[in-house]
Amino acid sequence: MICSKNPSAIRSQEEIRVALLKLMEQYPYSEITVKQIVLEAKVVRKTFYRNFTSKDDVLDSILDVFIMEYTSELYAAKGRSWLEVIISFCVKYKNIALLLDKNDMMYLVLKKLNDSLPARHDEAEALGFIPEEFFGDLDMTYIIPFNTGALWNVIYTWVHRGMKDDPKQILSVLRDYTLRLPQWGIPRLDTGEKNGHE
Repeated sequence: MICSKNPSAIRSQEEIRVALLKLMEQYPYSEITVKQIVLEAKVVRKTFYRNFTSKDDVLDSILDVFIMEYTSELYAAKGRSWLEVIISFCVKYKNIALLLDKNDMMYLVLKKLNDSLPARHDEAEALGFIPEEFFGDLDMTYIIPFNTGALWNVIYTWVHRGMKDDPKQILSVLRDYTLRLPQWGIPRLDTGEKNGHE
């Protein structure tokens, strides 16, 4: 996406993003053309190319907005667990999630998260949203993908099942599972030694 602070350009970009999402409700992503997007958005081709380089660039812009809003909601999550925030965010953007799943494109969200979360994590620490002592001297290079991958597979499964499962039930199952890990002697990653029951 071509960045601009011009209100007219910002409005056109949003109209083009909305048009692509509307078209994705009717057609497979692979069959949608720039011409269709232009007609749906009621903009001229020149306006499209002044703001985006391609249809994929429009989708990438949708994902950028999606990830930016997601991290903003995480920052504002006073008193709520990050998992609750993520699930409620997905409910809010259910339409986009289901459209991506329908087009086998959910992997793009994971890629976008992997690309953007390290910088977002540093930003959150700098703003005081994450206490420095929580991660301490741990190398976030692997912690962020570890957490993102586990969480993303939960979200992917939920979306792929049509988001019909009760989010409260999903949260309950995950809470119960994580509480059982140390209790049942899950091997430690560093030595293979078991914690808890031997």
